[in-house]
Amino acid sequence: MDTQTAWRGYVALFSGITLLTCGAVAALNYHVDPYLTHQWDSPHLRRLLPGREKLSPWGKTYALARFQPQVLYVGNSRTELGLPVQTPLFGDRRVFNAALSGASLGDAAAMVRHAAAVGRLDTVVWGIDAPSFSMEIGNTDFDRELVAADRHYLARRGLINLKRALSVDMTLDTLRVLRGTFGGVCLSSLALLGQRDGRCVQQRIDSLGGSGAAMLPRVRDFARGAGPTPDAMRELDHGVAALCRAGTQVRLYINPTHAMTSDVLYWAGKWSALEAWQGRLAALAERHRESGCDTRLFDFSGFNSVTMEAPPQLSGLAEMENYWEASHYRENVGQRILARMFGHGESFGVELTPATLPAHQSAQRAARDRYHREHPAETAMVRSAL
Repeated sequence: MDTQTAWRGYVALFSGITLLTCGAVAALNYHVDPYLTHQWDSPHLRRLLPGREKLSPWGKTYALARFQPQVLYVGNSRTELGLPVQTPLFGDRRVFNAALSGASLGDAAAMVRHAAAVGRLDTVVWGIDAPSFSMEIGNTDFDRELVAADRHYLARRGLINLKRALSVDMTLDTLRVLRGTFGGVCLSSLALLGQRDGRCVQQRIDSLGGSGAAMLPRVRDFARGAGPTPDAMRELDHGVAALCRAGTQVRLYINPTHAMTSDVLYWAGKWSALEAWQGRLAALAERHRESGCDTRLFDFSGFNSVTMEAPPQLSGLAEMENYWEASHYRENVGQRILARMFGHGESFGVELTPATLPAHQSAQRAARDRYHREHPAETAMVRSAL
């Protein structure tokens, strides 16, 4: 056998072994699927996972294509954790919480486009807040190739999943799953129709030293957001217009983060920008409503009986009734949000229109100043965070 023939044989053998190895690795990772990238109504969903849910957008975009909900929630982790899918408000309609941890307005808009492409949406509930109201990619796992572009999405998605299954990190985590060392803290959000398992959040809070210790870091994070930005407002306008053309009911709501997060925007010099943003939102909702679309905007933020709950440092309690920490509200608050927006007698929250906005903003400014007088300790904590 000459050298050239031997070299060809070596290359062929090496190529064959490489292909077989890659195929075996991809098949194993695809089957074990440690990140639940392509699971729906599967026994895998009952598997306990680490507290930080990796590649959540992969799992949720796939689940939307399979489940095809009629009622969709979108937003960031506040909506993902706080808005319950198990509610009698929507009867027997399918509900899915497609909100993503760290999501920007751009991320939420992409999720809406995806859900509308793979199914028929009756109602969209869209949680927003000023700091995350931008077009940056807030959730870095949300690759835009996961968004449906045509009716062949599931076939194309299978190829994307196989490509992802060839990654080193997925292989290492597959081995951890098989060895039983991957971590077992909480259920995937897919097991709860997209809502985040509170045990995941509790682990993170405990690692910080409890709810009290987590308050100021969350207040600081809230002040650092890039939004609101004009391009995000245009994206929201386009997104709502598309939903309106499809006959979808739209409910926009401003998240009820703790009063300390509203206060930090004031001390950071962002209050006037916040009020201007609310004005543009109210005008947007009014414009679509006048065109015949069932669009309404509600504000649950600011200074009210829910948001001004005493933090653990002052109450002496280990936990708060309404909040996990300053940024994330609990499910009992989410129930009240849904009840208010869908007309079940709840007094919490204010519907914003161009007519109601001036009085609401005047009342919030007065409530803010009263908060400073009556809650000096919280005020001092917020100012120290800056």
